[in-house]
Amino acid sequence: MTLYAAYGTNLDPARMSERCPHSILRTTGWLEGWRLTFGGEEHGWDGALTTIVQDSFERVFVAVYDLTSEDESALDGWESADTGLYRKTKVRVATLTGELVVWAYVLDAFEGGLPSAYHIGVLSDSAEAAGAPDDYVSALRARSCRSTGL
Repeated sequence: MTLYAAYGTNLDPARMSERCPHSILRTTGWLEGWRLTFGGEEHGWDGALTTIVQDSFERVFVAVYDLTSEDESALDGWESADTGLYRKTKVRVATLTGELVVWAYVLDAFEGGLPSAYHIGVLSDSAEAAGAPDDYVSALRARSCRSTGL
């Protein structure tokens, strides 16, 4: 088992259950000193892609999963880590019971660009389904986005 921090649409427990059926949710917490942002607009089919970058004044809500090696390989495919679009990086998650060292996907592209309104909606719904605080979900829903997309 390996610990994975989901911060984007993988926050949705139903999505993770489909993508990683052998892995369980361990806890939720915060990536302190990181910021949720978007980049790689040229790689996305409907706008910029979700990622995280270091920022000492921000934090990102995450769900921590115990991933089996089989599910980790499947998730690499879902997240295009097997093509180099995303890479894995170690991060520290602050939870109610202490800190955990886990890995998360980070986009290997320049920051910038806007996600689609559809992507912001799915991202916000995913955070809400994972139990993110209301102010965090509201801030996601208020993010700037492209009006085009699905």
